[in-house]
Amino acid sequence: MLKIHNTNAETNKMEEIKEFKKGSWINLVNPSENEIKKVCENVQIQEDFIRDALDFEEKARIDNEEDDGTILFVVDVPIIEKNEENDVFTTMPLGMIVVRDDFFITVSLRKNKVIEDFEKMKIKNFQTYKKSKLIFQILYLNSSYYLTYLKQINKETEIAEYILKKSMKNKELLKLLSLEKSLVYFTTSLKSNELVMEKTMRGKIIKLYEEDEDILEDAITENRQAIEMAKIYSDILTGTMDAYASIISNNLNGVMKFLTSITIVLAVPTMVSSFWGMNVNLPFQDSKFGFPIMILISVVLTLIVTWWLKRKDMLD
Repeated sequence: MLKIHNTNAETNKMEEIKEFKKGSWINLVNPSENEIKKVCENVQIQEDFIRDALDFEEKARIDNEEDDGTILFVVDVPIIEKNEENDVFTTMPLGMIVVRDDFFITVSLRKNKVIEDFEKMKIKNFQTYKKSKLIFQILYLNSSYYLTYLKQINKETEIAEYILKKSMKNKELLKLLSLEKSLVYFTTSLKSNELVMEKTMRGKIIKLYEEDEDILEDAITENRQAIEMAKIYSDILTGTMDAYASIISNNLNGVMKFLTSITIVLAVPTMVSSFWGMNVNLPFQDSKFGFPIMILISVVLTLIVTWWLKRKDMLD
């Protein structure tokens, strides 16, 4: 998908246009080969800038081509993937390309909340021709969404824990495992984004204006807060998973202990009846009360064994 946006100089409002106009913002979402070639030919950049940002495994980084004045920023943005059972929190790369003083390009594999908010004009005071400010606004909004998703992860963790307190279900345990993996992805991506923002803050990559610098500082602060939150939630979730693993192991040991005790109790009357079933001389074999006596002996021995096992906490 290819969209071109431009801020109208007269109304100062963003509008979608069809031609490649200087000062415009070009947004590419999972672009086709024709769209990639079309953009590269019209803005005169290498295709690698766009293709690198479309690599799902691409790490956050800055690539500065001094020859043609093109700068590539790659950061990780949080997304929610849908599957059959649960929503999965993960990250994907977002490419931001500053093409000299002419164009600003964003590249991503799929739609994400960060870019959608700019397209829907939910962000105030941004113009497509102010490229450095636009980058910092994207970085700030991206850090804010990390915080939002981290709060959602914490909420879903609390819900899963509440359900597990009532009944141990594999579904909820798998949910906690998925959330734990999401926190690992978030922490790794946030630290990579921090390096990109710290490098940008030095002012050697792109020119910093005083107003823009304040936005970048706020973005760095939000990002650090997200890193701390992710670490805290990850530590809590790891401790919770370890605790439930111990509980499950303890419950299994209790069940095995109970079943073993029941087996011992049931073995007593079986053993007594086996003795009287032997083809040898045994007490009470000629008595007309032999069978009731055998039953009585079995009951007495069973009660004694049961009392002893109960005393040893084997039947709890």
